[in-house]
Amino acid sequence: MGKKQMGFILGFLFLDGLLLCIATEVHYYDFVLKDANFTKMCSTKSMLTVNGSFPGPTIQARKGDTMFVNVINQGTYGVTIHWHGVKQPRNPWYDGPENITQCPIAPGSNFTYKVILSTEEGTLWWHAHSDWTRATVHGAIVILPRGKYYPFPKPYKEQTIILASWFKGDVMAIISNSIASGANPSIEDGYTINGEPGDFYGCSNGTLSCEI
Repeated sequence: MGKKQMGFILGFLFLDGLLLCIATEVHYYDFVLKDANFTKMCSTKSMLTVNGSFPGPTIQARKGDTMFVNVINQGTYGVTIHWHGVKQPRNPWYDGPENITQCPIAPGSNFTYKVILSTEEGTLWWHAHSDWTRATVHGAIVILPRGKYYPFPKPYKEQTIILASWFKGDVMAIISNSIASGANPSIEDGYTINGEPGDFYGCSNGTLSCEI
């Protein structure tokens, strides 16, 4: 192979890599932590949510993109957010473990996370990383591949499914009582699929949410 041919190939590879870098995008999201009332399984309780929803919002990007998530804490407790399954190369201070990589986001304050996507593809999730707040503060991260969307014919429909435990009591009170007494914490009262209890639970159709 001649020098000109080698130079052309190297130049093409460099240009191709440069184009891939240029193609990445930056996304911005606001997460407002606040209490909301929910009625499920024949009882009503107030719990911490993101943007008043359970589960929280799904955020979406493509492989290699960067996301900035501004977390505004209007709740009662200090909270951090972890981006589960995201490697965060050379970016550990935005990973989210409370009192390890950052202090909790205090009530009445905000913190903006820089979430760097590298090799991840598929559906991951984000969740609170502070005691049991993760039981109510969580949601999906959908990371699409770059280039061709599917390696097969596009399906008719996509649906993100999030499974969760449901506690009728206040999750923070449950863990606090357990620590104070030394007893095991109360187990969940049921399970939800995308925030809704199954048909085998009482009052399964009586779901109501109301922001405070």
